[in-house]
Amino acid sequence: MLDSIQLSVLMGAVPAPVPRFLLDSLAEVEVTAKDEGTTGFQLTFSIDKQSPLQTLFVLTGSQPLLFMRVVLVTTVNGVANVLIDGVITTNQLSPGDRGSNSTLTLTGEDLTAVMNQSNASGSPFPSAPVEGRVAQILGKYAAFGIMPVIIPSVMTDEVMPIERVPSQKGTDLAYIRLLAKQVGYVFFLTPGPLPGMSQAYWGPQIKMGPIQPALSSDMDAYTNVESLHFTFDQQKNKNPVTYSSAMATGAGTSIPVPPITSLNPLLGLVAPMATNATRPDLTPFRDDLAKRPVPELMMIGLAAAAENAEAISCDGSLDVTRYGGVLMARQLVGVRGAGPAFDGLFYVKSVTHHIKRGSYKQNFTLTRNALGSSVPAVTP
Repeated sequence: MLDSIQLSVLMGAVPAPVPRFLLDSLAEVEVTAKDEGTTGFQLTFSIDKQSPLQTLFVLTGSQPLLFMRVVLVTTVNGVANVLIDGVITTNQLSPGDRGSNSTLTLTGEDLTAVMNQSNASGSPFPSAPVEGRVAQILGKYAAFGIMPVIIPSVMTDEVMPIERVPSQKGTDLAYIRLLAKQVGYVFFLTPGPLPGMSQAYWGPQIKMGPIQPALSSDMDAYTNVESLHFTFDQQKNKNPVTYSSAMATGAGTSIPVPPITSLNPLLGLVAPMATNATRPDLTPFRDDLAKRPVPELMMIGLAAAAENAEAISCDGSLDVTRYGGVLMARQLVGVRGAGPAFDGLFYVKSVTHHIKRGSYKQNFTLTRNALGSSVPAVTP
């Protein structure tokens, strides 16, 4: 059980602690973090007609909402966790009825929203490899406290500058994600470790590393979750079919893609057999791969195989005061008390934080690629 939970809210063009009246009117906070894509948040305020918040939005009405930055930090037993560092994208006001307070809802996204505003199609990157292009683009956002974490791809096929000069397609965010997709990588922002800082990760999806405290079910005084619901979807587990077409002859060659790699290890004891293992599909999982270089084809296929192998999933909820900490996405977590088929290590695919005055709960989704536990015990 926890001794204390504290929520800190920082807002402004340069994030600073908000005044007391704004905290007093804050009714609910929701933050959703996924292993891929954008992290979103929503702040709900209960205000009266004379609230200073009404005046605040009138005064800032001529300014783009993207300049209103929001940083949310929860401190649990003295440990600070930055939940979101983003910008407000929309606001909604629902007037009260019969003298009741109005509801002001602010919705926003992480700082990838800032990267998605200006179309820079055609910007050249002479003699720049894929990683260099990503670094150049992310360097423009250093003022927002964004620190690039770029993992070079070991399987790329670079073009000589005399053959072609690469150029940008779309916004900065769209182009970075396109480059990641071409080599089977992912791109996302992780807030922290300090308020006002974020890490921009461009690299392979890694399902290994430190393990968070276990989620315990049906263990009397050790139970720290409210619910766990497991699903084994055998039809999801299919090996993707990839074909490489030779430029000279046009003949297609099938390339096998393993679902288990050093970056996507077996998290369970018994890996389910792919439904198309004995009778392979003849249709490739994507239509735009045959003309790609073999290294790119391999990386894209490995990413698809790893995703398809996650046939075991778990949806659940917990109370942070009972769990004793904050469950974070994109990390591993142990599960115990669910039975021999589903105990063991899982990958945290998404987490939604629900914070109200006196309450902090989380909904989460876990995945893994095998049944049974691969470890004798998990960290309590």
